[in-house]
Amino acid sequence: MEFNATLIGEMIAFAILIWFCVHFIWPHITKAIEERQLKIAEGLNAAERAHAELKEADNKVAAEIKQARQQAAEIIDRAQQQANQILDKARADAVSEINRLKAVAQDDIASMAQRAREDLRERVGALAVQGASKIVQREIDPAAHRALLDQLATEI
Repeated sequence: MEFNATLIGEMIAFAILIWFCVHFIWPHITKAIEERQLKIAEGLNAAERAHAELKEADNKVAAEIKQARQQAAEIIDRAQQQANQILDKARADAVSEINRLKAVAQDDIASMAQRAREDLRERVGALAVQGASKIVQREIDPAAHRALLDQLATEI
């Protein structure tokens, strides 16, 4: 291989090109690469943070749903207890009303029975007086007396 001026000129031109690239082009390229690497790293970090936040949000949602279900169950239990209390109170009120109406009805029946007895006594007394007056008016005859008693018994 021969060293001639062309080869030396090419070597000098290549050296100048390398120096120019190293001082003026390479810093821009490395700067762009580093910025791109930082953006990619930030993007990956943001994706990891978003993934962690999503997991945390999922956990919070699950906890909220669990708490809401518990509260709903408590509300349902309280409503059921209130309904049972209302039913028990209504039953107790109905029983006391039935007992009160039964007592009133028994009092009415007793007073009606007493009035009927008094009315019957008055009628029996009146019939006895009528029978006695008829017996006294007629002469004492056993056959007439028996007929009169039979008639009185049928009237009673």
